Amino acid sequence: MDNARMGVHSRGTRSGAALMAVVLCSSLVAACGREPRVPTLNWYVNPDNGGQARLAGRCEAASGGRYRIRVSVLPKDATQQREQLVRRLAAKDASIDLMNLDPPFLPEFAEAGFLRPFAPREAVQFTDGALKGPVRSAIWGGRLMGVPLWANTQLLWYRKSVAKRAGLVMSAPVTWDGLIQAAVKTGTTLEVQGNRYEGYMVWISALVASAGGRILENPEAGKEVKLGLDSAAGRRAAAIIRALALSRAADPALSTSDEESARAGFQGERGGFMVNWPYVYGAAREAVAAHALEKAVFEDIGWARYPRVERDLPSRPPLGGIDLAIGAFSKYPELALDAARCIASTRSQTEYMVEAKTPVSRAAAYDDPRVRQIFPMADLIRDSIDESAPRPQTPYYTDVSASVVRVYHPEAAVLPEATPARAAKLVVDVLHDRALL
Repeated sequence: MDNARMGVHSRGTRSGAALMAVVLCSSLVAACGREPRVPTLNWYVNPDNGGQARLAGRCEAASGGRYRIRVSVLPKDATQQREQLVRRLAAKDASIDLMNLDPPFLPEFAEAGFLRPFAPREAVQFTDGALKGPVRSAIWGGRLMGVPLWANTQLLWYRKSVAKRAGLVMSAPVTWDGLIQAAVKTGTTLEVQGNRYEGYMVWISALVASAGGRILENPEAGKEVKLGLDSAAGRRAAAIIRALALSRAADPALSTSDEESARAGFQGERGGFMVNWPYVYGAAREAVAAHALEKAVFEDIGWARYPRVERDLPSRPPLGGIDLAIGAFSKYPELALDAARCIASTRSQTEYMVEAKTPVSRAAAYDDPRVRQIFPMADLIRDSIDESAPRPQTPYYTDVSASVVRVYHPEAAVLPEATPARAAKLVVDVLHDRALL
């Protein structure tokens, strides 16, 4: 019996010694011959061609082993991206260190306390050399809440042969009215994005801004916001939408068109003019290489600044892109800040623009010869982004956008004297829980 007890005690003593060794090994990692654990930063990105993953790898290597970067790809749809991030951040998910945000969603995330704001000294580092349009969209409450990373805008694309037949001088500013008339005269189409989705909101917002107005007059007021739709600028924008929809320049599928269907229509037999993002040029070049598009069509493509609403008022091209934000609940905020410096550097953005063929926010990137080979219209893209107008900046952007698009759809039913006022009323009613979407 005593021997048995002694055996148990002896085994317990050995187990205790082994446990102590494990504890000591955990405390003195180097003494046990193991490497210390390297923190992993989680970066949630929107889909691309792998350029962000390669960028993460380069920045991880540049950290000298201080951290790793794991890239997680969000859904393709911007609304689904927002929903996924909101759900996790509402639960104070500490695994979100870095995230890509569409600029319109940034105020909502900032107001909810989901983002780590950048100190003034940090903000200078991230905005020095960046284009003004993206910087404006990354500021909320007087503080930089995201780092301008991707930056995008729409251009006016035209078939050179069609513009010549119409007698348009594309080196001079052109108006929406002039384009509609030119398309009707030549029997071609003016392609836009008119489906009931975010792309239509981009068009509406750019028209209002180009007419000298704003959809929201005081976005910082939250639910007490004053709408600017029912104004001279708002009614002028609505008149253009209706004029195109009721003309022979409209694509028959206008009310269901998106970026890709617009591109297909523009490259088709009746293609004449189109507003769309710069990716369409590279897509057309790739289609030629794949023998899916005639080379003559590609060589007939020209580009110009976004159309004007009024001849004597410069247009305000729409702003797209991505802001890089740091999660408020990250366990490694300083490491995330260091990673953001690398990811958003001029060198990184230039490499990304070359690899992903996506415009970026740093002005100097557009001077790179490789960029200019991919984007012959690099100067126009840079200037358009710099002078762009963001979509309404408000914590309630999702409700504002859905309300406006709902009332303005379909385009043929838009009435300049009534639609802007109806949309403004719906926005206010939705924000005050008097109406549901």
